[in-house]
Amino acid sequence: MASKELARTPAVEDYAKAIFALESRSTEPVSTNALAERLGITPGSVSAMLKRLGELGVIAHEPYRGVRLTEDGRRIALEVIRHHRLLESFLADALGMPWDRVHAEAEVLEHVLSEDLEDLIAAKLGHPTVDPHGDPIPTADLELEEPSTARMESLQPGDEGLFVRVSDSDPEMLRYLAERGISPGERFAVRDRQPFGGPLFVVFGEQEHALGGQLAGAMRVEVDRSSSSAAGLIAGEEGSIEPL
Repeated sequence: MASKELARTPAVEDYAKAIFALESRSTEPVSTNALAERLGITPGSVSAMLKRLGELGVIAHEPYRGVRLTEDGRRIALEVIRHHRLLESFLADALGMPWDRVHAEAEVLEHVLSEDLEDLIAAKLGHPTVDPHGDPIPTADLELEEPSTARMESLQPGDEGLFVRVSDSDPEMLRYLAERGISPGERFAVRDRQPFGGPLFVVFGEQEHALGGQLAGAMRVEVDRSSSSAAGLIAGEEGSIEPL
C-alpha cells in the first residue's frame, strides 16, 4: 500500500470527500456515474482515478456495484472536511468574509492547511462544533456527529423549530438568506404553504418570508416534536444537503 503522504494530494482529497458525501446518502456503494456527476467530469476520468485510489488503499471496489472508502480513505475525507469547515469559520468569524464566499476560498485552502495552523485556528475560534452554514465540524480525533434534521420543505403549517443548517453550494441562495437576516440558530414557525409545490410562508422573528421549493429543500431544521405534524419528518442525512 502506498504511504499516507503519497496519498494526500488535492485530487485524492477531493475524491475522498466526494465519495464520503455520496456514501452518507445511501447504504449502497458509490457508482462511477454518481461520482462523475458530483465532480462534473467524465465517467472515464473517474474510472482512471478510482483505479489509482484503489492502489493507494483509499477505496475498496465492490465488483459491478461501486466503491466504498476504506478506513484510511474515511480519515482522509474527515480530515479535509475538518480543514474546510474550520477555514470557513475562520474566514467568516475572524475575518468577516460573507458566508456566501467562504466555501470557494476554503475549497482551495483546505489542501494546504498544516496541522499546526489547523490547531491554532481551532483554538482561536474556541473549538467550534459547526461552521457558518451549520455543518458539523469533525473533531480533532476525526469523529463526526450528524444530528437528526428535517428539510424545511417537508414541514406543514403549525410546525415550529430551529433552523440549523443550509447547503453552501449556491452562493446566491446564501446571499438571499443573508439579505433577509435568516441564518442558522434562528427559530421559525410555518404559517402556511401553497399547494402543488408552492412556497412555504415562514416566520423568523417578526418577519414572514416566502421560501420556494429549492431554497426550502436546502434548509435543514430541528422540529419541535410537540408541534410536528408528521412523526416521520426527521431525516438526518448529511450528504443530502450537499455540505461541500
